[in-house]
Amino acid sequence: MIRPLIEFRCIPCRGDTPALSLDEIAQFLPQIPEWQLVEVEKVPRLERVFLFKNFADALRFANQVGEIAEAEDHHPLIMVEWGRVAVQWWTYAIGGLHKNDFIMAAKTDALDF
Repeated sequence: MIRPLIEFRCIPCRGDTPALSLDEIAQFLPQIPEWQLVEVEKVPRLERVFLFKNFADALRFANQVGEIAEAEDHHPLIMVEWGRVAVQWWTYAIGGLHKNDFIMAAKTDALDF
């Protein structure tokens, strides 16, 4: 049985850590089905847009994402608008995706929103 991503913790990632291959990314994506693989400036990222009924709820959710990011010492791009929060995870130090990004996407999905 595959251990759920949410059960893992992020590990420190250095610049010499290899980014995940496309095959490795494909293995993790089914565990976070709401997330999209996007490319920004030739760097793959995980992205999901969360919808809310107002700005206050969107901001509350963004703050929850910030709390888990601090707890794991792994930080996303968070874009807050009225009724909408877009979250992107990737590992800047390696210019790509690491298992940490998938762990954090799963933890983001588990937030109470």
